Amino acid sequence: MEVTEILFWFLSVLAIAAAAGVVLSKSPIYSVLCLIVVFFAISGHYVLMNAQFLAIVNIIVYAGAIMVLFLFVVMLMNLNADAEPPKNVYLKFAGVISGMCLMVVIISALAQSYDIKVPITKGSSIGLIKNLGNTLFTTYVIPFEISSVLFLSAIVGAVVIGKKDEQKANL
Repeated sequence: MEVTEILFWFLSVLAIAAAAGVVLSKSPIYSVLCLIVVFFAISGHYVLMNAQFLAIVNIIVYAGAIMVLFLFVVMLMNLNADAEPPKNVYLKFAGVISGMCLMVVIISALAQSYDIKVPITKGSSIGLIKNLGNTLFTTYVIPFEISSVLFLSAIVGAVVIGKKDEQKANL
């Protein structure tokens, strides 16, 4: 077995175990932390597929920003199990039926997936950051600059709106 195959299986088992931890964990904080592990495992798969840019963006955007936001929201919410109303029996039954339907769809999709042949190219440089940057700053430089001006104006607008609310609070 090659090193990439060992890494693939390790990352796959890690992602599946962490995803199970997201669903099976009683604590929402542990669920969020397991979801961060899933995102890192998926980023490892992106690196194995030679898509470094997607791996970096996945770590920065999802594991970095969104999961921290989820963690803060979960920590700020008062999630007492004592105050939680009892679950309806019909709602549990509907959940079990929905899960079985999803399982049937996944099994039927996997049963018909044996015909799919994916070409594997060794040494492809499609997902490299160097090629993305070269294309972005040569072919698409005008749309890139326009989007950067739009983002800058959105940031300035957010600061102006934030300052107006701060001034009203001081009065």
